[in-house]
Amino acid sequence: MSIYDEPKIDCHNHLFDPVRFPYRADTLYAPTKQEVAPLEQFGRVMDAYGVQHALLVGPTSGYRTDNRCLLHALAQGEGRFKGIAVVDPGTGLEELAALREQGVVGIAFNPALEGVAVMNGAAALFERLAELDLFAQIQVCGDQLVDLQGLIETTAPRLLIDHCGRPDINAGLNQAGFQTLLGLAGSGRACVKISGMQKFAALNHLDEQSGDYVRALLEAFGPDACVWGSDWPFIREQSRVDYGPLLKLAERLMPDTDVRRKVMWDTPRRLFGFGEH
Repeated sequence: MSIYDEPKIDCHNHLFDPVRFPYRADTLYAPTKQEVAPLEQFGRVMDAYGVQHALLVGPTSGYRTDNRCLLHALAQGEGRFKGIAVVDPGTGLEELAALREQGVVGIAFNPALEGVAVMNGAAALFERLAELDLFAQIQVCGDQLVDLQGLIETTAPRLLIDHCGRPDINAGLNQAGFQTLLGLAGSGRACVKISGMQKFAALNHLDEQSGDYVRALLEAFGPDACVWGSDWPFIREQSRVDYGPLLKLAERLMPDTDVRRKVMWDTPRRLFGFGEH
Protein backbone atom coordinates (compact mmCIF):
# COMPACT_ATOMS: atom_id res chain seq x y z
CA MET A 1 0.00 0.00 0.00
CA SER A 2 1.57 3.29 -1.10
CA ILE A 3 0.89 6.77 0.17
CA TYR A 4 -1.42 7.32 -2.80
CA ASP A 5 -3.78 4.68 -1.38
CA GLU A 6 -3.69 5.87 2.23
CA PRO A 7 -6.32 8.28 3.61
CA LYS A 8 -5.08 11.86 3.45
CA ILE A 9 -6.02 15.40 4.39
CA ASP A 10 -4.13 18.29 2.77
CA CYS A 11 -3.80 20.99 5.43
CA HIS A 12 -2.23 23.79 3.41
CA ASN A 13 -3.41 24.90 -0.04
CA HIS A 14 -4.99 27.92 -1.69
CA LEU A 15 -7.67 28.72 -4.24
CA PHE A 16 -7.32 31.50 -6.84
CA ASP A 17 -10.31 32.19 -9.05
CA PRO A 18 -9.99 35.76 -10.40
CA VAL A 19 -12.80 35.29 -12.94
CA ARG A 20 -15.50 34.62 -10.34
CA PHE A 21 -13.72 36.36 -7.47
CA PRO A 22 -11.51 39.23 -8.68
CA TYR A 23 -8.41 40.03 -6.69
CA ARG A 24 -8.19 43.06 -4.45
CA ALA A 25 -6.84 46.10 -6.26
CA ASP A 26 -4.19 46.61 -3.57
CA THR A 27 -2.94 43.02 -3.49
CA LEU A 28 0.78 42.55 -2.98
CA TYR A 29 0.83 39.76 -5.57
CA ALA A 30 -1.75 38.66 -8.15
CA PRO A 31 -1.40 34.97 -9.09
CA THR A 32 -1.80 34.40 -12.82
CA LYS A 33 -1.50 31.80 -15.60
CA GLN A 34 -0.60 28.39 -14.11
CA GLU A 35 -1.06 29.81 -10.59
CA VAL A 36 -4.79 30.33 -11.14
CA ALA A 37 -6.42 27.54 -9.16
CA PRO A 38 -10.22 27.35 -8.93
CA LEU A 39 -12.08 24.94 -6.69
CA GLU A 40 -12.97 22.55 -9.52
CA GLN A 41 -9.32 22.10 -10.48
CA PHE A 42 -8.26 21.41 -6.91
CA GLY A 43 -11.04 18.87 -6.58
CA ARG A 44 -9.64 17.00 -9.56
CA VAL A 45 -6.13 17.06 -8.04
CA MET A 46 -7.48 15.71 -4.77
CA ASP A 47 -9.39 12.94 -6.51
CA ALA A 48 -6.35 11.96 -8.59
CA TYR A 49 -4.15 11.52 -5.51
CA GLY A 50 -6.70 10.08 -3.10
CA VAL A 51 -7.01 13.15 -0.86
CA GLN A 52 -10.32 13.08 0.95
CA HIS A 53 -10.33 16.48 2.70
CA ALA A 54 -8.49 19.79 2.61
CA LEU A 55 -7.90 22.73 4.92
CA LEU A 56 -8.20 25.69 2.54
CA VAL A 57 -6.05 28.67 3.54
CA GLY A 58 -7.16 32.16 2.60
CA PRO A 59 -4.11 33.61 0.82
CA THR A 60 -2.36 36.90 1.48
CA SER A 61 -1.74 37.11 -2.27
CA GLY A 62 -4.74 38.08 -4.35
CA TYR A 63 -7.42 38.14 -1.68
CA ARG A 64 -6.09 38.79 1.83
CA THR A 65 -9.19 39.82 3.87
CA ASP A 66 -11.60 39.15 0.99
CA ASN A 67 -12.80 35.68 1.97
CA ARG A 68 -15.52 35.26 -0.68
CA CYS A 69 -13.63 32.66 -2.71
CA LEU A 70 -12.84 30.66 0.43
CA LEU A 71 -16.38 30.80 1.79
CA HIS A 72 -17.82 29.82 -1.59
CA ALA A 73 -15.65 26.69 -1.57
CA LEU A 74 -16.68 25.81 1.98
CA ALA A 75 -20.32 26.15 1.05
CA GLN A 76 -19.92 24.01 -2.08
CA GLY A 77 -17.76 21.35 -0.43
CA GLU A 78 -20.45 19.50 1.53
CA GLY A 79 -18.03 18.82 4.39
CA ARG A 80 -14.97 18.11 2.28
CA PHE A 81 -13.28 21.37 3.29
CA LYS A 82 -12.50 23.46 6.32
CA GLY A 83 -11.03 26.95 6.08
CA ILE A 84 -8.48 29.38 7.45
CA ALA A 85 -9.60 32.96 6.82
CA VAL A 86 -7.78 36.30 6.86
CA VAL A 87 -9.38 39.18 8.74
CA ASP A 88 -8.64 42.70 9.91
CA PRO A 89 -7.27 43.03 13.48
CA GLY A 90 -10.46 44.73 14.67
CA THR A 91 -12.77 41.92 13.58
CA GLY A 92 -15.27 41.27 16.37
CA LEU A 93 -16.66 38.15 17.98
CA GLU A 94 -19.88 38.12 15.96
CA GLU A 95 -18.08 38.19 12.60
CA LEU A 96 -15.60 35.56 13.75
CA ALA A 97 -18.41 33.36 15.00
CA ALA A 98 -20.18 33.73 11.65
CA LEU A 99 -17.03 32.58 9.89
CA ARG A 100 -16.81 29.60 12.24
CA GLU A 101 -20.38 28.64 11.40
CA GLN A 102 -19.38 28.50 7.74
CA GLY A 103 -16.51 26.08 8.35
CA VAL A 104 -13.63 28.40 9.25
CA VAL A 105 -11.43 26.89 11.98
CA GLY A 106 -8.75 29.57 12.24
CA ILE A 107 -7.35 32.92 11.18
CA ALA A 108 -4.09 33.30 9.22
CA PHE A 109 -1.24 35.70 9.96
CA ASN A 110 1.69 36.02 7.55
CA PRO A 111 4.75 37.80 9.00
CA ALA A 112 6.91 35.86 6.52
CA LEU A 113 5.46 37.95 3.69
CA GLU A 114 4.26 41.08 5.46
CA GLY A 115 6.85 41.45 8.23
CA VAL A 116 6.52 41.03 11.99
CA ALA A 117 4.91 44.47 12.25
CA VAL A 118 1.72 42.96 10.78
CA MET A 119 1.23 41.34 14.21
CA ASN A 120 1.19 44.67 16.04
CA GLY A 121 -2.13 45.04 17.80
CA ALA A 122 -3.04 41.36 17.31
CA ALA A 123 -3.33 40.55 21.02
CA ALA A 124 -7.03 41.42 21.27
CA LEU A 125 -7.81 39.39 18.15
CA PHE A 126 -5.84 36.45 19.56
CA GLU A 127 -7.99 36.55 22.69
CA ARG A 128 -11.18 36.54 20.60
CA LEU A 129 -9.86 33.53 18.71
CA ALA A 130 -9.24 31.77 22.01
CA GLU A 131 -12.77 32.54 23.17
CA LEU A 132 -14.17 30.90 20.03
CA ASP A 133 -11.61 28.05 20.02
CA LEU A 134 -10.26 29.15 16.64
CA PHE A 135 -6.63 28.63 15.65
CA ALA A 136 -4.14 31.43 15.12
CA GLN A 137 -2.27 30.16 12.06
CA ILE A 138 1.11 31.87 11.75
CA GLN A 139 3.61 31.75 8.90
CA VAL A 140 7.06 32.91 9.92
CA CYS A 141 10.53 32.55 8.48
CA GLY A 142 14.01 32.62 9.95
CA ASP A 143 14.00 33.98 13.51
CA GLN A 144 10.69 35.88 13.32
CA LEU A 145 9.07 33.58 15.86
CA VAL A 146 11.46 34.90 18.50
CA ASP A 147 9.92 38.35 18.10
CA LEU A 148 6.44 36.90 18.59
CA GLN A 149 7.14 35.11 21.87
CA GLY A 150 5.67 37.90 23.96
CA LEU A 151 2.41 37.86 22.02
CA ILE A 152 2.21 34.07 22.20
CA GLU A 153 2.98 33.87 25.90
CA THR A 154 0.43 36.51 26.92
CA THR A 155 -2.48 35.22 24.84
CA ALA A 156 -4.35 31.93 24.75
CA PRO A 157 -5.43 30.71 21.28
CA ARG A 158 -4.38 27.40 19.86
CA LEU A 159 -1.48 27.87 17.45
CA LEU A 160 -0.90 26.38 14.02
CA ILE A 161 2.58 27.07 12.65
CA ASP A 162 2.99 26.92 8.88
CA HIS A 163 5.67 25.24 6.80
CA CYS A 164 7.91 23.82 9.55
CA GLY A 165 8.53 27.40 10.70
CA ARG A 166 10.46 28.07 7.45
CA PRO A 167 13.92 27.83 9.03
CA ASP A 168 17.07 29.26 7.48
CA ILE A 169 18.52 26.16 5.88
CA ASN A 170 22.07 27.46 6.37
CA ALA A 171 21.68 28.15 10.11
CA GLY A 172 21.12 24.61 11.38
CA LEU A 173 18.80 23.10 13.96
CA ASN A 174 20.07 25.37 16.74
CA GLN A 175 18.96 28.63 15.11
CA ALA A 176 16.90 30.73 17.46
CA GLY A 177 13.65 30.71 15.48
CA PHE A 178 13.55 26.95 15.07
CA GLN A 179 14.44 26.36 18.71
CA THR A 180 11.62 28.71 19.69
CA LEU A 181 9.27 26.63 17.55
CA LEU A 182 10.45 23.41 19.19
CA GLY A 183 9.87 25.05 22.57
CA LEU A 184 6.19 25.52 21.73
CA ALA A 185 5.78 21.74 21.69
CA GLY A 186 5.53 21.72 25.47
CA SER A 187 2.78 24.33 25.58
CA GLY A 188 -0.01 21.89 24.78
CA ARG A 189 -1.67 24.47 22.51
CA ALA A 190 0.57 24.40 19.43
CA CYS A 191 0.75 22.20 16.36
CA VAL A 192 2.86 22.48 13.24
CA LYS A 193 2.42 21.83 9.54
CA ILE A 194 4.84 19.45 7.86
CA SER A 195 4.52 21.44 4.66
CA GLY A 196 6.20 23.97 2.41
CA MET A 197 9.60 22.28 2.49
CA GLN A 198 10.23 23.78 -0.96
CA LYS A 199 9.96 27.22 0.66
CA PHE A 200 13.11 26.73 2.72
CA ALA A 201 15.00 23.90 1.00
CA ALA A 202 16.24 23.47 -2.58
CA LEU A 203 13.65 21.68 -4.70
CA ASN A 204 16.16 19.09 -5.93
CA HIS A 205 17.42 18.42 -2.39
CA LEU A 206 14.28 18.43 -0.30
CA ASP A 207 15.03 15.12 1.44
CA GLU A 208 18.50 15.95 2.68
CA GLN A 209 17.93 19.65 3.38
CA SER A 210 14.54 19.45 5.11
CA GLY A 211 14.76 15.98 6.65
CA ASP A 212 16.49 16.94 9.91
CA TYR A 213 13.97 19.72 10.53
CA VAL A 214 10.97 17.50 9.86
CA ARG A 215 12.31 14.74 12.10
CA ALA A 216 13.06 17.23 14.89
CA LEU A 217 9.49 18.57 14.70
CA LEU A 218 7.98 15.09 14.72
CA GLU A 219 10.09 14.16 17.73
CA ALA A 220 9.25 17.33 19.66
CA PHE A 221 5.55 17.69 18.83
CA GLY A 222 4.72 14.06 18.12
CA PRO A 223 2.37 12.96 15.33
CA ASP A 224 -0.62 14.01 17.44
CA ALA A 225 0.36 17.67 16.94
CA CYS A 226 1.65 17.58 13.34
CA VAL A 227 -0.32 17.76 10.10
CA TRP A 228 0.72 17.61 6.45
CA GLY A 229 0.09 20.09 3.65
CA SER A 230 1.08 20.45 -0.01
CA ASP A 231 1.03 24.27 -0.48
CA TRP A 232 -0.77 23.73 -3.83
CA PRO A 233 -0.84 25.54 -6.31
CA PHE A 234 2.76 26.53 -5.46
CA ILE A 235 2.70 30.22 -6.25
CA ARG A 236 5.90 32.28 -6.63
CA GLU A 237 8.06 29.18 -7.13
CA GLN A 238 11.11 29.58 -9.36
CA SER A 239 10.68 26.17 -10.98
CA ARG A 240 7.93 23.60 -11.39
CA VAL A 241 6.55 21.86 -8.30
CA ASP A 242 4.16 18.90 -8.56
CA TYR A 243 1.76 17.33 -6.08
CA GLY A 244 2.75 13.68 -6.54
CA PRO A 245 6.46 14.08 -5.72
CA LEU A 246 5.55 15.96 -2.55
CA LEU A 247 3.44 13.01 -1.44
CA LYS A 248 6.36 10.68 -2.07
CA LEU A 249 8.59 13.07 -0.11
CA ALA A 250 6.17 12.82 2.82
CA GLU A 251 6.35 9.04 2.54
CA ARG A 252 10.14 9.13 2.75
CA LEU A 253 10.25 11.64 5.59
CA MET A 254 7.63 9.66 7.53
CA PRO A 255 8.39 6.02 6.65
CA ASP A 256 6.40 4.66 9.59
CA THR A 257 2.85 4.00 8.37
CA ASP A 258 1.36 4.63 11.82
CA VAL A 259 3.04 8.05 12.00
CA ARG A 260 1.78 8.91 8.51
CA ARG A 261 -1.73 7.79 9.41
CA LYS A 262 -1.77 10.19 12.35
CA VAL A 263 -0.13 13.17 10.63
CA MET A 264 -2.04 12.87 7.37
CA TRP A 265 -5.42 11.68 8.66
CA ASP A 266 -6.16 11.14 12.36
CA THR A 267 -4.65 14.37 13.71
CA PRO A 268 -6.20 16.79 11.21
CA ARG A 269 -9.57 15.09 11.55
CA ARG A 270 -9.42 15.62 15.31
CA LEU A 271 -7.98 19.15 15.24
CA PHE A 272 -10.21 20.59 12.53
CA GLY A 273 -13.38 18.52 12.85
CA PHE A 274 -13.43 16.80 9.47
CA GLY A 275 -16.25 14.31 9.33
CA GLU A 276 -18.29 16.01 12.03
CA HIS A 277 -21.88 16.95 11.23
